[in-house]
Amino acid sequence: MPRRRIGFWYRFAAVLCKPPLVVLIKRDWRGMENIPAEGGFITAVNHNSHVDPFAYAHYQYNTGRVPRFLAKAGLFKKGFVGAAMRGTGQIPVYRESTDALSAFRAAIDAVERGECVAFYPEGTLTRDPDGWPMTGKTGAARVALQTKCPVIPVAQWGANELLPPYAKKPNLLPRKTHHVLAGPPVDLSRFYDREMSPELLKEATEVIMAAITALLEEIRGAKAPEKPYDPREVRIAQRRRAAETERAKVQQEEGQGT
Repeated sequence: MPRRRIGFWYRFAAVLCKPPLVVLIKRDWRGMENIPAEGGFITAVNHNSHVDPFAYAHYQYNTGRVPRFLAKAGLFKKGFVGAAMRGTGQIPVYRESTDALSAFRAAIDAVERGECVAFYPEGTLTRDPDGWPMTGKTGAARVALQTKCPVIPVAQWGANELLPPYAKKPNLLPRKTHHVLAGPPVDLSRFYDREMSPELLKEATEVIMAAITALLEEIRGAKAPEKPYDPREVRIAQRRRAAETERAKVQQEEGQGT
């Protein structure tokens, strides 16, 4: 299927965003040959800065295959930002509502129309203390297995040095370098035509995240932790510690009372 044209809104957004990006960050961009020239596909990208969607979109815009990001539905509603989000074909995500599955259906439709859908499988900025990818959510794997489209793993590093996760002020000097490395498609063929169970989706997601992490290891010249940071496990451990602390406090008070 032929690729969708970039269109007015994406070109207009590029006119606004590219000049400051060029000024603020240098570029070390590799792997563009792995971005499919035609047909629908997914890119699965790590997320470590509020700036990196813009920096990564710049990278992929230069390949000629613009990404359609999944973004919070509230961004689509009003004003210039809403018009730009709608005009550039981004996909609204309605969390905790009856429309929660609409983003999944829209992503499948976009891929089947021959477009690129960009996923941040982690679902949010990484909370790993050293910036490595966390465990992923299963949305990208679900769309990939439903459509059997190519999944291109992409690692990026450097936007987080310009604006670290959850930081309020950018660190402008010295000028940072945005490193991007896109890899060959992840082989998910062993998951095709099987029941799309939670276990299957989890396993396919782990394969995708491992590919992203390996690319980031190449960029950083370092080894990632053997076990990815899992926010759910951390929350459970924190609750357990809090419960144990509260229990110890109650026991201490009861002991003092006797």
